Amino acid sequence: MKIKICGMKYPKNIQEIAALHPDYLGFIFYDKSPRFMQNEIPALERSIAKVGVFVNATLLEIEAKARQHSLEFIQLHGDESPDFCRSVQQLKLKVIKSFNIDNQFNFKILEEYKNYFDYFLFDTKGQQYGGNGTAFDWKLLEQYHLPKPYFLSGGIGPESISDLEAFLSTAAAQYCHAIDLNSRFETQPGQKNPETLKTFLKIIKEQL
Repeated sequence: MKIKICGMKYPKNIQEIAALHPDYLGFIFYDKSPRFMQNEIPALERSIAKVGVFVNATLLEIEAKARQHSLEFIQLHGDESPDFCRSVQQLKLKVIKSFNIDNQFNFKILEEYKNYFDYFLFDTKGQQYGGNGTAFDWKLLEQYHLPKPYFLSGGIGPESISDLEAFLSTAAAQYCHAIDLNSRFETQPGQKNPETLKTFLKIIKEQL
């Protein structure tokens, strides 16, 4: 199971969390987020992919940030259209398209995007664009039938091990590529707790 740790903000903390060897680190370039990334990203091991998270940004903004920070993945976490996803792909960047899930979500809309992204990300629908700290009902993913990998996000915390273990044994988890960790591992927005994450990742590695 791949691990993405998102909402990184502070250079020293970024280095602490990078030392835990996650597969992805996410940086939020959305100025309304309390995790808005305004610093330079310190040098990371090549094994850690840098993900830039954008919410309804322009293509020029995305291209500039991708160049400035040598981003490899662009996570589109707003209301971006399939055509916009395709435009980002044409920048030779990998695209993660996020959707916020609740009981009313229509999974058929995903068909429109299937040729214009590399991964989906399924998060909890809330008042904010991500970072709400709550999980959606993962049973809803039984309605997902596209053969495309996805990130599981939204409210995953230190107490989620048994729920993750149960979910990952189901057919709905067939295309679950990674889990996305954020607010439930923070001491404040953007500041992750290295010890809590270290313990969690050790259990994930041993059990899942």
